[in-house]
Amino acid sequence: MSQKKLMPIGTTAKKAGISRQSLQYYLMVGLLEPTEVTPTGRRMFDEKIIERIKLIRKLNESGYPLRAIRELFLEGRTNLKGSKK
Repeated sequence: MSQKKLMPIGTTAKKAGISRQSLQYYLMVGLLEPTEVTPTGRRMFDEKIIERIKLIRKLNESGYPLRAIRELFLEGRTNLKGSKK
């Protein structure tokens, strides 16, 4: 059994190539959720979050505003396999 490797916010931001403040903003506007929150309130993240951050950055750089990206996520349109509802 492999155990999920969880990282704190600073490590996650660095691996994703964004600032800690950007990651905190993404959390605040609902683009991301922590993988786990510790009993002491620390937000922890896994590798899937890093991929999602990279997707957010690509979409944003190609002209999508963050609000539109959030709506895409809410609609489930970011399935990378391209399956339709």
